[in-house]
Amino acid sequence: MVKQLDPSAPIGVFDSGVGGLTVARAIVDQLPHESMIYIGDTANSPYGPKPIGQVRELATRIADELVERGCKMIVIACNTATAAFLRDARERYDVPVVQVILPAVRRAVATTRNGKIGVIGTVGTINSGAYQDLFEASPSVECFAQACPRFVDFVERGITSGRQILGVAEAYLAPLQDAGVDTLVLGCTHYPLLSGVIQLAMGPNVTLVSSAEETAKDVLRVLSESDMLADPTVHPAPTRTFESTGDPELFAQLSTRFLGPHVTQVDSHPKM
Repeated sequence: MVKQLDPSAPIGVFDSGVGGLTVARAIVDQLPHESMIYIGDTANSPYGPKPIGQVRELATRIADELVERGCKMIVIACNTATAAFLRDARERYDVPVVQVILPAVRRAVATTRNGKIGVIGTVGTINSGAYQDLFEASPSVECFAQACPRFVDFVERGITSGRQILGVAEAYLAPLQDAGVDTLVLGCTHYPLLSGVIQLAMGPNVTLVSSAEETAKDVLRVLSESDMLADPTVHPAPTRTFESTGDPELFAQLSTRFLGPHVTQVDSHPKM
């Protein structure tokens, strides 16, 4: 049973790095009165190639801290961490835990016209089978999964357009084109920054589904159902704290690509 919390308490959001800021941005856009604590574990990024057990350990440490700091909800803004840690998190905490995988699956199933859905993500996410398992619950849908391990590195370096990344995208996405998918889930929170290149590689008739946007909708739904939405008449000025376990200056520079003016300062967080 979820305990009653102060609606003005912050939402805790974490990711292996800056990719989860696409989720944070979507939450800020849809819930502008909510306070937030965001932790980017850049010192241990990326999570994708790491063993599931190690990812679970890293995620547990960060989520434990967010709960201890009074967050009313935990958002696992990382597909790899969701695959590794979601079940444990929901058993461990008495605050709501929102993930990035199921919301995107729901939207993709509702969107597809021919029943062929593609999913792209890190090696960790794809190998976990988390998306594939959820799509199996819809018998009319066929799922085609493809790992795109180099995408995160391009985004982290600020390269989101150009011939090089387009060539990489075309190579990764060719099997999905051959399969005839009409809907593609961006199964990593970094990937919305590559949506232009991905759309170009897949063609205009393929619909892209962002796990970030769908997760923010789920945050709104859970807070509404739990009567935990912040009241702007009581606390008119939300606070948003952004912390990095790595270099805060580099994090701040990259963050402008994800959140723009929403990130005014990044604090250094002790390495987990």
